[in-house]
Parts: sequence; C-alpha cells; structure tokens
Amino acid sequence: MSTKTKRMSAEEKRKVITGLYHTSKDVYTEKEIVSLATKAGVNANSIIDINQSLCDDNLVDTEKIGGSKYFWSFPAKADRMRQLEHEETVRKIEVLGKGIVEAEVKLADAKRGREEEEDGGNGDGAEEGEKPMTRAAKMARRSELAKSVAEKTAELDKLKENDPQAIADLEKELKLVTEAATRWTDNVFACQEYMVKKRGMVKKEVNKMIGITDAFDYPDSK
Repeated sequence: MSTKTKRMSAEEKRKVITGLYHTSKDVYTEKEIVSLATKAGVNANSIIDINQSLCDDNLVDTEKIGGSKYFWSFPAKADRMRQLEHEETVRKIEVLGKGIVEAEVKLADAKRGREEEEDGGNGDGAEEGEKPMTRAAKMARRSELAKSVAEKTAELDKLKENDPQAIADLEKELKLVTEAATRWTDNVFACQEYMVKKRGMVKKEVNKMIGITDAFDYPDSK
C-alpha cells in the first residue's frame, strides 16, 4: 500500500496549515505544528517554510518563550485583516474622490477663463466691451460642471466596495482630469496676462472679472 503524501501547491499547504490553527484555536510549538501538518498530508520538508511564510504575512502569530517558539492563529485575525484591507481601499477611494472634485472645480474655473478669451476675440476690435457679455454663458457652464461633480461624487460613493480594477480606472480618470485642468489653468493665466499687459487692466480687477482669487493655481501645486 502506497504511503506517498499527496502533492500540494504552496497555496494549498498554506490553507491546510491555517485551517489547523483555526479549527483547534490552540497554540503550538514548531514541532507540534509539523506533526499535525504532516498528518494532514503536507510534505514534512516544506512545513517549516510554509509556516514561516504565514508568519511573514501576519496570518500566524508567533512568540519565543524560553527556548521554544510558539505559534497560533485565530479566525478573527483573518477577518480583522480583511476588514482593515477593506477600510484602506475605501480610504483610497475617498482620497481619489476628493482629488477629482478639486480637479473639477479648477477645471470649471479654467474653462470660464477660456470662454472669455475666445468670445472676446470675435468682435471688431471691441474685445473689452464684449467680455462682460459672456458672464451668463460662463455661469451656465459652471452650473453644468457643478452638476457633473455631484454625479461623480455620487458615483464614487457606489465605488467604495469596488475591486482594485475600479480603483485603477479611477486613478486613470483622475490623471486625465488633472491634465485637462492643467491645460485650462494655462489658458486662464494666459488670459490674465493678456488683459494686464495688453489691455492695461489691474490684475486684481482681472481676477474678479474672470472669477479667480490669488489662491488660484495649478492642481498639482496644492
């Protein structure tokens, strides 16, 4: 009759050894866990290394008392680790969500400046007279962007239990939004410089006209 031990993958061995701890909820010496795992079908030569890998991953606790090392792992520990991982994922999503909202706000400010610059160049040398007339259009655009921000915020709330792929997609979206906000910020500053240097306006008045403050800056400078 064959007494060969069934071949197991490293992950299967980890599950068997973890199961021994969780089933008994007891504390073992290294010699005891080797004996139990061997009886459970794990190759004896690999048990010490597998057990150590579980310790390295914080799935098994260990303590040296006197000349012996003791090992234990309770089911509640694995549950707590999964809870902590979930909380960390939620935290990252919230941070990304705040970044997107801030980027959208800056993008709205930048687009208002761009609209003013473009609309101001359509007249027959009367750019200054036409700029105030674009205010209503700019405010309408701001309302649209504010609505978009609200929708994205609601969408983020639904993503709090999503998988890592959703987080990766969100990071890509944040990068694109930030790049767009940077381009529009360039446009706002170009418009500001044009009206100050070419039209002789006071910078403070220009800022008030285009709806920005002295704190207005590039997204990645905050």
